[in-house]
Amino acid sequence: MSIHRNCQGMSRRDCLKLGLGAIMGGGLVDALHIRSIAGDSTAPRTSCILFWLDGGPSHIDSFDPKPDAPAEIRGEFQPIYTRVPGMYFSENMVRLAALSNKLSIVRSIRHDQNNHGAGNHYMTTGAPTRIPVSCGAFSSYHPSMGSVVSHERGATNGMPPYFSIPSMARSGGPNFLGARHAPFVVSDDPNQEAFQVRDVTIPRELADGRALGRRDLRNRLDQMERYHERAAGDPTLGVDENFQQAVSLMNSAAAQRAFEIQREPSRIRDAYGRTTLGQQALLARRLVEAGVPFITLNNGGWDHHSNIFPAFRNQVRSFEAVVATLIDDLDQRGLLDTTLVLVLGEFGRTPQISTLPGSATPGRDHWSNAMSVLVAGCGTPPGQVVGATDRQGYAAVERIYGPENFVSTVYTKLGIDPGKILYASNGRPTHLVSDPRPIAELM
Repeated sequence: MSIHRNCQGMSRRDCLKLGLGAIMGGGLVDALHIRSIAGDSTAPRTSCILFWLDGGPSHIDSFDPKPDAPAEIRGEFQPIYTRVPGMYFSENMVRLAALSNKLSIVRSIRHDQNNHGAGNHYMTTGAPTRIPVSCGAFSSYHPSMGSVVSHERGATNGMPPYFSIPSMARSGGPNFLGARHAPFVVSDDPNQEAFQVRDVTIPRELADGRALGRRDLRNRLDQMERYHERAAGDPTLGVDENFQQAVSLMNSAAAQRAFEIQREPSRIRDAYGRTTLGQQALLARRLVEAGVPFITLNNGGWDHHSNIFPAFRNQVRSFEAVVATLIDDLDQRGLLDTTLVLVLGEFGRTPQISTLPGSATPGRDHWSNAMSVLVAGCGTPPGQVVGATDRQGYAAVERIYGPENFVSTVYTKLGIDPGKILYASNGRPTHLVSDPRPIAELM
């Protein structure tokens, strides 16, 4: 699996690897000890699939072209018509332009966190960092959207409520909500012929009844009162909980079906594309069908400080085709009404094309004053552009919104009150979002 790095050279591999072993050997239990599953089968069946474009994609070269700007701003790409009158995308977004009547584009989200760590945190949590964060730092001061959804919605059908594929985004963690609400990471490539999510089935050598016997013995031992059993934070109680959750996951028919991507008809797999990202998106759709409320597809390589035009063209054309296929597939299956699809990164890119010292090719740098976000499904009015940037794409100037409003929109659509106050283990109250007003045009 290739590793994408941002401009600081930081690897985008998980900051928290979930190495899963056989259940009786403790591997899956250990994994779930740092990413537990909460259960609430009564939660509404709305879901979110977040395409996280780590590094920050260019808004001008995707959803907010500026054909009348000078050449050093408009770049090499031409605008194209969409199915919505007056809505134009970059020439790179052919498939999404054809589906523009099923989605909305927000062009007016802005913030002041102009480095990767802080910008990532702000857009995935709705809260700015409390202390300065270096550009490459993993900032995790407020729970991410996925972790909040895990906390508030819980599991369904024995499935973890929060997945991240193929790695955890840098600000995708639970913070004070606890490790039980970190994502379940599927790092294996679903495009591989022998793909399977490791260790979610009982090992064959234990399938003859020995596994059940060991569970019975464990249950008998657990009836003995432990030293400090009633003390707050007893770690043995947490291990017990994770053990039971591991068993639930292994015994979940919904989980087994969701992971068996090979059962998809060849024509569907071909439509998504026989690529890692295409099959990851297909797996995300299957997880939605299994009742998982939040899935992040962590996609890197969008930090185009140099060589932006050939690199962006090659990357975005295959990417946008996958997003278009997912939206269309969800719509045909009647799932788009209850599934929120999001495409964004931590910020946009500078309108002014620049050339870094030592580089012979042009690029665009970090720019948090303007960005574009794709929103589709879950009751979002389709075929609209929300807000606008100025004529050269430097700043949002109409219907200006912040990350707080964006995150509040996501929570509201998923049945979570963005004005809720959460409490850390020490009793410290924390507003879920400081400004709980959602983006009105998306509701």
